[in-house]
Amino acid sequence: DAGRPRPGTASGDRHRPCARRRSADRRRSGHGSRAGSGPVARTWRPMTARRVSAVILAGGRSSRFGRDKLAEPVAGRALLTYAIDAVRPLATEIIVVAAPGASATLPDDVTLAHDPVAFEGPLAGLLVGLAVAREPIVLVVGGDMPSLVGAVLEAMLAEFDSPGADTSPGGPQAVVLEHEGRQRPLPMVVLRQPALVEAHRLIAAGERRLRVLAQGLTARVLAESSWRAIDPGG
Repeated sequence: DAGRPRPGTASGDRHRPCARRRSADRRRSGHGSRAGSGPVARTWRPMTARRVSAVILAGGRSSRFGRDKLAEPVAGRALLTYAIDAVRPLATEIIVVAAPGASATLPDDVTLAHDPVAFEGPLAGLLVGLAVAREPIVLVVGGDMPSLVGAVLEAMLAEFDSPGADTSPGGPQAVVLEHEGRQRPLPMVVLRQPALVEAHRLIAAGERRLRVLAQGLTARVLAESSWRAIDPGG
């Protein structure tokens, strides 16, 4: 898969950010481990042939903590590991986008990428993730989201399951959740190529807000009543 051609190339896509790739075989098999924790815990894995890159945004400031909040223990585990475990059953690759020079102890099936400039905002971080991603569908979550529910993420991805949905001109280019009458910026699912083009355009125009990305794409919004039936406390 690493050498397969992509349909179309966005401006700047030839110059991918530097990312540390893990073993391809281990990434595809989904096996990985954390130091001292043994094999990664498994929960459920949907039966799907989707090709999905999961991008976890982890480059934001930790001003309230005064230190790396993603390394903070929550119920005995680093905060970031919850997001990784939530997306693992749904993704064929996982990418963590961190601040420049940041290091992290990650499972073997996770790729670490870095923002070129510190604290430029989540849209800039997503642009890095989109450039590194290999798959046509990209699931985007925050590294500080420990309560992600896999069934909600699965429902978002299922919007691309109809034949040709990821290539049809009338199909969705993004899926977001409704929350109190507005669109939540995260989690989000996008088609990589149109999202990459739109993110480049927005960044060039000085935009840094993530929620604006879906406004420039053909977005499908999951009604709050729909996803809350799966995750009442979300």
